[in-house]
Amino acid sequence: MEILLLVTLALVAPDTAPAELPVTGQHRPGLESFDNLMISFVKGHRIPGATLAVVRNGKIIYARGFGYADPDAGKKMQPDSLFRIASISKPITSAAIMQFVDRKKLRLTDRVFDILDMKPRGDAKIDPRLKQVTVAQLLRHTGGWDRSKSGDPMFRPVKIAKSLSQTPPASAQQVAQYMLTAPLDFAPGSRYAYSNFGYCLLGRIIEKKTQMPYEQYVQKHLLARAGITKMQIGRSLATKRAAGEVTYHTRNKQMARSVFPPKLGRLVPIQYGGMNVEAMDAHGGWIASAIDLVRFAREFDSPKTSRLLSEKSITATFARPNAKKTPAYYALGWSVRPVGKNGKANTWHSGGFAGSSTLLVRRHDGLGWAVLFNMAATADGKALASVIDPLVHHAADAVKTWPETELTEKKRVKSQ
Repeated sequence: MEILLLVTLALVAPDTAPAELPVTGQHRPGLESFDNLMISFVKGHRIPGATLAVVRNGKIIYARGFGYADPDAGKKMQPDSLFRIASISKPITSAAIMQFVDRKKLRLTDRVFDILDMKPRGDAKIDPRLKQVTVAQLLRHTGGWDRSKSGDPMFRPVKIAKSLSQTPPASAQQVAQYMLTAPLDFAPGSRYAYSNFGYCLLGRIIEKKTQMPYEQYVQKHLLARAGITKMQIGRSLATKRAAGEVTYHTRNKQMARSVFPPKLGRLVPIQYGGMNVEAMDAHGGWIASAIDLVRFAREFDSPKTSRLLSEKSITATFARPNAKKTPAYYALGWSVRPVGKNGKANTWHSGGFAGSSTLLVRRHDGLGWAVLFNMAATADGKALASVIDPLVHHAADAVKTWPETELTEKKRVKSQ
């Protein structure tokens, strides 16, 4: 029978705080600092729900759900509830690309548009610098696109579809076709600028190389190797929500113009129709549980025994991209902060959409965690993942005795 922990905390005004907060999953003695943090954080910031999973030395030792997966229906959050993970999709795409490098089917120095062999429509001209863009530059966000200057094409699905005389919203392939004739914002390789579109192109490379849909290839040839079977590309509309997927919530019920027929152009909840999640596959489209995310992350902890990549490719994944000794840097799909002088580092990625905020961390001491929310921001607009990030480190540091055994599959979800 599921254990339900009911708590009352004086973190918010009594007249606004929920009287009870459900907590699911197995209680593990010694790890109360994680329980206390998540309970206080969810209640204090008035978040519908959250999950936290923790891995230590390759063993999943903690997995719990807090609050509600679907508050309107009264459905409690489960440790294995599925969330839109947004940009945590990028390390997954990076790992898939590095598999091709391992098999000598791809080199990081290969030119992207030589692989894709795309042609502009009609007599349209392309920026000649596009021919210089490499796979490594896409992975490191140095390909030449700067959304602060020219905007993010992944969030313009109606404009792009109409410009191509297609029915909105634009697919990932259509976005790539449209951007073929857009000028770059800077010379490839000359600087860093975070680019969702760059990872969209990596997804198209995977499809070109395999003649398989991106989602299908990654599920079969990457995720399944790590024992992950429930991850999938999310769907934009509430009517197409996956089994086990949470509902997403915004403060003040934020609305946007629908990018989907038949409500095209009409106001809808931004998280359900205001963006085309399906087209964001390779840079932000996956849904996953916290448990499956730490399953994925632990495959990088022991490079000699990883089921996903070779030791050489894992080393390359986290390597500093240049000689500049910055405290932290973006490598191949992960942010990296070296710790000490022995080659260890903290590595992580966060993600955020309207209605979700996510964080995946690999710590230098063998610890790792994933924390997922079905709301994006605090009341003052700060990303929940950013706010909780240092607090999870503090909770981990407060643990005196760690469990020696891994949670069993059944107990990861429900305690018997």
